[in-house]
Amino acid sequence: MAIRNSHIRQTPEDWSEWIQSLSLLLDSRTSWRLPIVLLGLLLARGRRTVTSWLRAQGIGTDYEDYYYFLSSLGRKTEILSGQILRLLLSRLPIGERIVLALDDTPTKRYGPKVEGAGLHHNPTSGPDDHKFIYGHIWVTLAWVVRHPLWQSIALPLRALMYVKRKDFPRLAGRCRWTFQTKLQMAERLITWAVQQLKHLGKPLWIVFDGAYAYRPLLREILPLGITVVSRLRKDAALRDLPPPRRPGQKGGKRKYGLNKISLAKRAAHRQGWSRIELQLYGRKKMVKTYKTFLATWPVVGGVIRVVIVREADRWESIFCTDPNASVAQILECFADRSAIEQAFHDLKEVWGTGQQQVRNLFTNVACYHLNLWMHTLVELWAWDKSDRQVCDRTASPWDQLPRRPSHADKRNALRRACFDLELLAVQCKHQIPQQIRKLLKVMTSLTG
Repeated sequence: MAIRNSHIRQTPEDWSEWIQSLSLLLDSRTSWRLPIVLLGLLLARGRRTVTSWLRAQGIGTDYEDYYYFLSSLGRKTEILSGQILRLLLSRLPIGERIVLALDDTPTKRYGPKVEGAGLHHNPTSGPDDHKFIYGHIWVTLAWVVRHPLWQSIALPLRALMYVKRKDFPRLAGRCRWTFQTKLQMAERLITWAVQQLKHLGKPLWIVFDGAYAYRPLLREILPLGITVVSRLRKDAALRDLPPPRRPGQKGGKRKYGLNKISLAKRAAHRQGWSRIELQLYGRKKMVKTYKTFLATWPVVGGVIRVVIVREADRWESIFCTDPNASVAQILECFADRSAIEQAFHDLKEVWGTGQQQVRNLFTNVACYHLNLWMHTLVELWAWDKSDRQVCDRTASPWDQLPRRPSHADKRNALRRACFDLELLAVQCKHQIPQQIRKLLKVMTSLTG
């Protein structure tokens, strides 16, 4: 069996319990492969292909079985994502409200036979100024939590692959797949999250970019009792509040006001500005200059609260579907959206999302979710650990600057914990000379 050939078998006790709870949701004939794949993902080095995952665990002749396992795993991501969320809810503190962040991100792929891949707009073209990117687009949902020391952290939960309509005919003939727009996928993810979280009885806020602030999505999710915070277009067709009804007036109640509101004129007016001190983006206290007012917007179908924030060189507008929300709550929630952008960066730079080099559609889905879950579980494992436990700076005593541990620091700390447990298990069975133990300790530090 492949498990006998694996190099590392010992993991922290809490980590083993979490992975075991996920394995129980899979077919008992193949569920034992999940811990091996996840540990291989943790220990892999270099280019993060599936081959490197298997090589890190010493998988040899039966490597094909693991590719079949990933294909079946891609069809069960919804069930496993729900279990990940339940693990988080049972171990992390839940504040006054639950904040979810939703956004999409591309992953580069190469080759014409990669199922689901296509030519998409590149949101981060970079110095090469490439307007388009060939690969996959993932609409991703994450829970944003506030750590007492490290501020906002995004914990990715679930994602859906977006396939363009013109690429869909090539895919429909090979697998069961229905076309959905990004807004429809966002609605599907949000509805799933509401079903998973409704038993808590907590207010649910969701923040996303202005690209999702459109009528088809908002009209579907607002009846679920969700509060939406997002960027507001500068040319949004806003109106003031409807006038009060006159005594004896007949007819239905007006939903929108009579006068149009120009955000540009409101932002250009010198009067009416206020200042507030907040802690945003993980920094110290920041002073923001703002204006706020109530307006009606046909896209939402009712009243919203608008906040205009003035920066040194620009202004931007944010809306919240809860008219009673405070400015501090709105700005803090909108700033938490940056956490999912940081998570996308870590997924690509630390875990190598998109480098797995697989062609099958559901295998791609499984690989992306495995990266999501590893990111979330590593953050959960490091949640209650101190800075010294996560960041090992013994080899760099001059580096004593206080800063937030990166996600790579947390991943390396889990790696070291696995290596130490494996070395301890070997020492209990064999008498290892002290010189060899020191050498193994040095090699372990190098692998981190």
